[in-house]
Amino acid sequence: MEKYDVIVVGAGISGLLAALTLSKHGNRVLVLEKNSFVGGNCNSYMVDGFQVDTGAHAITHLEVGPLRRLMDNYFDYMPVFEDYGHYYVRTEDQFLKVPSNIRDFVTFDVLPKKDRLIVSQAITKALTLSTFGIDLSKQSVQEFIPDNLSKDTYDFVDTISYFLSGRDMKETSAQRILSGSSFVRDSVPQEQMESIMKAHEKPQTEPVLKSILPSNLHTSLQTRMNKASKPLTTLGRLATNRVSYSQGYPRKGLKSLLNALLFSLPRSVEIKTDCEVKNILTNSGKVVGVEADETYYAGTVVYTGFVTDLPRLVETLPNSYMEELRNVDHARSLTVWLGLDSVMEEFNYIGSEIWFKNHPYWAMPISNYDSSLAPKGRQLVGFSFIIGLDSDEGSEIKKAYETIYHAIPGIEDHIQMRHEQITVPEKAAVTINGYFADIRTPINNLYVAGTDTDRRSMGITRAAYSVIELLQRMNEDGNLHK
Repeated sequence: MEKYDVIVVGAGISGLLAALTLSKHGNRVLVLEKNSFVGGNCNSYMVDGFQVDTGAHAITHLEVGPLRRLMDNYFDYMPVFEDYGHYYVRTEDQFLKVPSNIRDFVTFDVLPKKDRLIVSQAITKALTLSTFGIDLSKQSVQEFIPDNLSKDTYDFVDTISYFLSGRDMKETSAQRILSGSSFVRDSVPQEQMESIMKAHEKPQTEPVLKSILPSNLHTSLQTRMNKASKPLTTLGRLATNRVSYSQGYPRKGLKSLLNALLFSLPRSVEIKTDCEVKNILTNSGKVVGVEADETYYAGTVVYTGFVTDLPRLVETLPNSYMEELRNVDHARSLTVWLGLDSVMEEFNYIGSEIWFKNHPYWAMPISNYDSSLAPKGRQLVGFSFIIGLDSDEGSEIKKAYETIYHAIPGIEDHIQMRHEQITVPEKAAVTINGYFADIRTPINNLYVAGTDTDRRSMGITRAAYSVIELLQRMNEDGNLHK
């Protein structure tokens, strides 16, 4: 009977990060993935000569955030990140940077002057309360916004809320807006990592993907990543904040980040695809293995699928725990990828844009970061929409194209490739009363990780936060080092 130290259920970014880090602490790890591919939403693939990502992505907190700490301490091969650029807002007759501080907001004439003043006061109030330690995670954005503003202002605030939490301003917390707009910045001190790094020495391997590239590229972002942050008080960011601070896009697309992770996996990690876990096995309140195409045994199991699916895999979960899991909120997104026959003037920028009227979108011309993502002389743009969990997919796709054609007149004459993706971008939406599972489950040595176990940030960054929390819990329980 073959036995592993750890079985990781799921080979998305959370599962692979868990497998990498746990293996570097001496564990023999088996990763089981029900799909035929690994990476989950952290992936890229080809469509008619264009390389599309699984949803539009910005990688955040790259200076001192969780992914940076995991890369520094566990990766043998490093991806290269391009400076993200700026966030913009598009209207029928304007294209402006999204304000990320009070000074910029004063000149943001997309909204009425009176509304700008009121919203600025609301931001200042929320930031002041947060600075003095008031928990704003249960106070909605709507509570901070008066009810006498214009429709455009409400639509704008709603749009920002949707793309930071997956829900409107009634269900989005003020704290999420502050952190998502970089007024409040989370970090992972290296000291926090060192507390779990005992008995692990990082291999002295030159990052291959970086070493073969000219040193004059990606200078701006790399400079920030290679130096300590300049101290700045939270209230001081009211005048100087940049929402795109320490963000980047991986050159060669999301698959370059995935590949760097996969190349860093040691031989002590085994991955099996097309292998769905049907049961997580327990004995006397402790996990002992899983049942998939065959039975696999391990002293520790890390589950990185949807925590809401855990009750059907574990027969011995307490009813109270299963009831808590029912409080997890989900969101669903539609991304429309358009391959254009030329580089359009409307997308001649680095960064992303939002359209906030009627049917909001978030768009990124990702081939501007790396022209190899599109055939020579062409352009690739992704448009992401938040859609209802029960919405009809066909009608949502139709409405999305109508919005794009309205926002960018004449774009339909330049489209050479159309591709749609419908995904759950986060395993849990950051709503006011939404539930996030603890890393530890009621079953001994059964842990969970992923974007439904940590509410900080979004996407890959949130997954990285969850894996660092996993390492800490396993270290505390004596299950990390072998």
